[in-house]
Amino acid sequence: MAFVFTHTAFYAVLRRELNRMLSRRLYLGVCIVLPLFCIFFMATIFGNGQMERIPIGVVDQDQTVLSREIIRLVDAVPTFHVVQHFTDQVTARRATQTKKIYGYLLIPNNFEAKVLSGRQSTLAYYYHYALLSVGGEVHAAFETVLRQVAMTPVISQAVALGMGEKMITSFLLPIQESSHPLFNPDLDYSVYLSSPFFFVLLQVIILLTTVYVVGSEIKFGTGQAWLATARGNIFVAVGGKLLPYTLIFCLMSILANYVMFGLLYIPFSCGFFPLNLTAVLFVVATQALALFIFSVFPVMSLVISVVSMVGSLGATLSGVTFPVPSMYPPVYYASFLFPVRHFVEIYQNLLYGNYGFAWTWANYSLLLCFLLPAICLLPRLKRALVNEEKWNRLVD
Repeated sequence: MAFVFTHTAFYAVLRRELNRMLSRRLYLGVCIVLPLFCIFFMATIFGNGQMERIPIGVVDQDQTVLSREIIRLVDAVPTFHVVQHFTDQVTARRATQTKKIYGYLLIPNNFEAKVLSGRQSTLAYYYHYALLSVGGEVHAAFETVLRQVAMTPVISQAVALGMGEKMITSFLLPIQESSHPLFNPDLDYSVYLSSPFFFVLLQVIILLTTVYVVGSEIKFGTGQAWLATARGNIFVAVGGKLLPYTLIFCLMSILANYVMFGLLYIPFSCGFFPLNLTAVLFVVATQALALFIFSVFPVMSLVISVVSMVGSLGATLSGVTFPVPSMYPPVYYASFLFPVRHFVEIYQNLLYGNYGFAWTWANYSLLLCFLLPAICLLPRLKRALVNEEKWNRLVD
């Protein structure tokens, strides 16, 4: 009898929440339109996955045939696009600092004369390194193209002396470099950024949505009616209210996995089932974190700011762009408080080798542990609903 009573209350809460969702366009936009936009955004933001035609400049103080040949060689590199020629280094440096260009090549006076006479000469390049990804690409491209330029005079003299190509190669490069990028041979940014960054954005959406749908009951004075619909059972009230959003966000996560790994062909070492299962667990853990934060101090205006900060920190503490173990120890241990950190750890294991549950059981367990504090604080949330007028006066 008690089971039937609870069952009826759960469906009553669920039906009430569905009516609230359908009565306001805000829910449609936040739960469906915004995640779909994030999927489209992360699937297309990196283009073909590599940086091309980065604007750079040239300071040609030599103005010779050789300097013009070097400029053409630099401009032919797909990474570069020579957009401006400068007469002096001061102007080029100012353009780099203002990010009109991201680097420039300096060809000094008498460069060709020194090369032809066999004297040592220097080609200098400068680049904007405040943006690490762009700076790294510019640096690597300059190193590659100027290495070829540096060997050209030696090759020309060796050929004139009658040396063969193999002999020249063994003399200039006695040790050959063989590079094999694992899991991302094309050095494609979308392979390691698109999927994690989508879930970082989704985390923010889930946190804000969960806080709003629960906090609006207190803000608009409908908390007691919500609790009465659940027959006073806070577990039934929270479960029936959050279930529609859980299902929607889980479906959005599964759709994102299909788009990233199915349509975009991002390589992965497992099937879709473990990816989707991990995504579902991530959604539930993130909702639990939002519920816990709101239950600590159930004032929506304050908690919105808190969860926004938590969601923003998740982008850094997820370990996608910088290895978390290399961070300052207090920050490293604080990263365990973010579901997205454990989610990324599991995803990287699944994508880059699928080494087995033995490597990820701790992360799965910690994701499940986010449910415990949220459940433990539900009685506090119930007291806030009963005394909603008190909390509203506190905000006022």
